[in-house]
Amino acid sequence: MKSRDTLFIGFTLFALFFGAGNLIYPVSLGIESGTSYVAAISGFVLTGVGLPIITVAAISLVKNGAIQLAGRVHPLFGLYFTAMVYLVIGPFFAIPRAANVAFETGVVPFLNGSPLTLFIYSIIFFALVFLVSLNPSKLVDRIGQFLTPALFLAILGLVIGSFFLLDGPIQSPGEKYASQPFFAGFIEGYLTMDAIASLAFGIIVVTSFRDRGVTNPKELTIRTLKAGLVTAVGLASVYVAIGWIGAKMATEGNFANGSAILSGAAQLMYGQPGTLLLGVIVALACFTTCVGLTVACGQFFSKRISGLSYKVVITVVTLISLGISNIGLNQIIAYSVPVLVFVYPITIVLVALTFMGGLFNHSRYVYRGAVIFTSFVALYDGLAAFGMDMSGITPWISQLPFFDLNLSWIAPAIIGGLLGALIQFIKGQTSASESYQN
Repeated sequence: MKSRDTLFIGFTLFALFFGAGNLIYPVSLGIESGTSYVAAISGFVLTGVGLPIITVAAISLVKNGAIQLAGRVHPLFGLYFTAMVYLVIGPFFAIPRAANVAFETGVVPFLNGSPLTLFIYSIIFFALVFLVSLNPSKLVDRIGQFLTPALFLAILGLVIGSFFLLDGPIQSPGEKYASQPFFAGFIEGYLTMDAIASLAFGIIVVTSFRDRGVTNPKELTIRTLKAGLVTAVGLASVYVAIGWIGAKMATEGNFANGSAILSGAAQLMYGQPGTLLLGVIVALACFTTCVGLTVACGQFFSKRISGLSYKVVITVVTLISLGISNIGLNQIIAYSVPVLVFVYPITIVLVALTFMGGLFNHSRYVYRGAVIFTSFVALYDGLAAFGMDMSGITPWISQLPFFDLNLSWIAPAIIGGLLGALIQFIKGQTSASESYQN
């Protein structure tokens, strides 16, 4: 192993993470948070950067990736939870979202954004995704090697331009960021999906190091953290830069979503050429992301469902993604939020328990207690975010610590873990007593 190998793997991880959500959410946060931008983006970076890197490090501590990590609760939970993660980062949310961001950025500024245009575009887009996914070879990797620097240069051009060509004053924060901007940004970081994507991408990083001869568990974790640091610097820099563009665009009109904000900024600063360049680069970034996620889903499900070939799985994935992409970007974002609000706390708890597992010998009872208690509150939060009437439960849930910060699952997770430890202790005492009597 050489230092440049770690650097290269860090760049690879950045390319895996960098997709649609990494572009549209920071710029939306910037335009909404206004003068509270620094606090808001700090919270966003914590969950949008810190949590994914820690999750990748947690994957390096287990041999079989996310299935083993979640399987400490129960083998079936490990399988079903990991399958749900692949569906979330695959055809149900991340792939259609990436396709829509490419449409909003690369097509809408030049053609009308009608449903018919979106439908025709999505057929062409997913036909290409399917064809490349059939035999991806090294095509996506090669595109990514050139695409990442190009995307950085395009963003750098936008950021530099924003300092000189966007002179609108920073506005007061919107309602979401008025009182607790840091924690609002923290929750907004969920929407990148990177922490749950880490459950799938982590094994790629670990395998890359093992292929280069790193077998010692401690060294593997250290190398993973170093590569993660490279990725973290890149992601954090992009988030802060793009978010600042959003903050400067607040007086330039009303925008439907983050994609429209970026396109508007490019148009204001550099005219049609700037919009065209940004659209092409973002479209390529989103395309390679969609191919990568389609391939990942194809490999995962074809290996675990007998009778399903890789080709059948990617066919189903592209067809579902095509259908969902036609409901539009704003609708995809709206219905993804409740699911992410439910999945993220469980992911955070699993990762935290992985690092603390030495304290309780990775007892299944601790994992089960913490995850079950977390799931109840996370399910409430998800249903509430979905718009269901939870008035019968809210008075009880609102008594939990950190409820106002949307982090009410923390106390139940701790209580559930402690109860699990107590059960483990009692069972251990019982087993010791029975052994003594025998």
